[in-house]
Amino acid sequence: MTNNLNSENDADNELHVASKTQLKQEAERLKKLGLALVDLTKGEREKIPLDDDLLEAVELATKINRKKDGFRRQLQLIGKKLRGLEAEPIQTALDQLKSSDVAANRHFHMLERVRDQILSEGNEGINSAVSEYPQLERQKLRQLVRNAQKQAKENKPPIAAREIFQYLKQEIPQQVK
Repeated sequence: MTNNLNSENDADNELHVASKTQLKQEAERLKKLGLALVDLTKGEREKIPLDDDLLEAVELATKINRKKDGFRRQLQLIGKKLRGLEAEPIQTALDQLKSSDVAANRHFHMLERVRDQILSEGNEGINSAVSEYPQLERQKLRQLVRNAQKQAKENKPPIAAREIFQYLKQEIPQQVK
């Protein structure tokens, strides 16, 4: 009976022991997570749930020249600190932050496409934009397009084109999903 019990305990122990390769892969994953934290701006880091010790280590890494060996060692220290913490909430917050950045970029490019369509197609582009986004003022867009065309003919800076973009940005809010 005791042999049977010991063999069950051995099987349980084998399930919980990670191989050396798995440990190295996990350490590398956490080091990459640490590098992603270092690459964030201070405002973005404030949105991530970091304890004070880890935050201090990350902020120190931002001050170290990346080409120096000290930066590599600081990343290893950050990875070590992450091993002592629950890394999943940090990774989840980082993923959400990145997805919101992707959505903001997508929205920005959509606004550029609408602006370029309005500038290149004139009234047809305006009509298309107003039919898709009814909150836009047709008359205001026409005035801005006229100004943009005049500025282009006179080789002046495209101030009106920028105004079209700013108007679109103000009137077409980013969709929150």
